[in-house]
Amino acid sequence: SITMSQDFAGLTAVVTGAGSGIGLEVVKGLHAQGATVFGFDLRAGEMEGFATFIECDIASPESVKKAFAEFTTQSKTLDILINNAGIGAIGTVEQATEEEWLRVFNVNVFGTGRMSAAAMPYLKASQHAAIVNTCSLVATAGVSNRAVYGASKGAIYALTLAMATDG
Repeated sequence: SITMSQDFAGLTAVVTGAGSGIGLEVVKGLHAQGATVFGFDLRAGEMEGFATFIECDIASPESVKKAFAEFTTQSKTLDILINNAGIGAIGTVEQATEEEWLRVFNVNVFGTGRMSAAAMPYLKASQHAAIVNTCSLVATAGVSNRAVYGASKGAIYALTLAMATDG
């Protein structure tokens, strides 16, 4: 039989966008490898049994603050932050509306930044601190009809590089 490694045993992780898709698969993988996982999302989705759900809209500074306040009632440590939550947009720069630019950047870029900033005090206390920001091929490769989404993922790529140099 195949035994799963316990590489994350004793570590605590927060995953955004944890209720479905890539986020849910990350939650399942971390859980299977021994991590205590908290899923920040608008809805619990299918994370039950793999993660503790905490309602969080990363587009809202107040919601992020409230989610971390809830998190600290259940955990005193945080070792891993997976910034995975995001939204898409289809269309050219000519078709994109002002509202679409603001909505996509507020979730994808500003949400990643506000989650990272809120997590930083906890991560700095960890001996195993890590942040993973979910990006996309569209960050560095031009893909038609993905102007706003591509720009947001390019910004996340640049943000990740900047955060890495800041330590």
